[in-house]
Amino acid sequence: METTRLLTLAKQALLTFTVSLILFAPISGLVLEGFSFRNELTRAVLLAAVVAAGRVALSLVGMTAIGRKIASKVAGNGNGVTVMTGTEKSPVVILVLIFLAGLALPFFADKYFLGIAILALIYCLLGLGLNIVVGLAGLLDLGFVAFYAVGAYLLALGAQYLGLGFWSALIIAPFLAGLCGMILAFPVLKMHGDYLAIVTLGFGEIIRLVLNNWLEFTGGPNGASVPPPTLFGLEFTRTAKQGGVPLHDYFGIPYSADYKFWFIYLVLFLVVCLVVYAVERLRMMPLGRMWEALREDEIACRSLGVNHVFTKLTAFMLGASTGGLAGVFFAVHQGFVNPTSFTFFESALILAIVVLGGLGSTVGVIAAALVLTILPELLRDFAEYRVLVFGVLMVVMMIWKPRGLVRIQRPAFFPSSEPRDDTAPLSASPEVAR
Repeated sequence: METTRLLTLAKQALLTFTVSLILFAPISGLVLEGFSFRNELTRAVLLAAVVAAGRVALSLVGMTAIGRKIASKVAGNGNGVTVMTGTEKSPVVILVLIFLAGLALPFFADKYFLGIAILALIYCLLGLGLNIVVGLAGLLDLGFVAFYAVGAYLLALGAQYLGLGFWSALIIAPFLAGLCGMILAFPVLKMHGDYLAIVTLGFGEIIRLVLNNWLEFTGGPNGASVPPPTLFGLEFTRTAKQGGVPLHDYFGIPYSADYKFWFIYLVLFLVVCLVVYAVERLRMMPLGRMWEALREDEIACRSLGVNHVFTKLTAFMLGASTGGLAGVFFAVHQGFVNPTSFTFFESALILAIVVLGGLGSTVGVIAAALVLTILPELLRDFAEYRVLVFGVLMVVMMIWKPRGLVRIQRPAFFPSSEPRDDTAPLSASPEVAR
């Protein structure tokens, strides 16, 4: 028996070492130097050996009683959803503390960390929007970055040609992006799965190519500049550039470039809170129930009389509107936009946020957006291996938590406690009448 186990471990170690060496050799074993390369296969062999040793260690731990117990718990975490019993305590106090901490962050964080926080909140918005389409309605969208680009270019081009400002774009962007979502939704109403993914991917690439090639209107690869935001005519620049009054002159305070970041962060934080509240309310409403029914089984959903056209259109439009909002904040934060910011990699990253956080889970999507935004910054010192670590973490997450970081919670519904007269005729029963 022991001999068989040792042979199995040796086979696993050899296979793991071989596969790891094949993966690491071209990535870290060959260093490009101009038109030639330098052989550094020793590094690849060491990395493959570490991976093989880790695989053997996991197998050895899995053979113990404690390892089997941990494996059973991990395997059980990915099944089903959590149905609330109705006795849970309301997390109002925790939510209030988180809200107050979010509002106070700009006064304690430096400019660098505040920039990361703004980027994280932008990806929270994108994740919440795609979660409506993919997580709740079950429609695989690989071109979500197109709506992101629509919101960003609305502010940039609107300021250039129409004189639009930040607040005008913030109001118009959800409607324009929602209109684009409706235009995309109509041709794909009867598509599912891979076909839907391919069409949405093509839509995202069409938007990017139009922005890249329409030089006279969008500026093409050169991009377009974005004006800084204003608040009631008060500008956050050292000198007035848009006909208003500088903020520091109006209040008689010293000038600081941080005021602009504080303003963007606070407005973005409030918008994210409103979107979270709206999404949670929609989930509990009949529209949210129709989204989830459509995700589980469209045929059964339609047989029960649910209008699948309306359900899909609302999912695409509301998700696209949230993406348009995120685009406006991205543009005003960067101060410049160009097509290279809206590639397929962005769509894949947003989809990874939704999947890793948990399909349909608002809390999970927010947590995944924060992790996937802050983690690359923490790994900046390991720039050569940053993407590798990111990929390994995704693989581990899919094995450990196949349904995402946070499982979906569904509320419990209880029958009415009002007394009913069993001797009354059936038509007179208030429960039946309702």
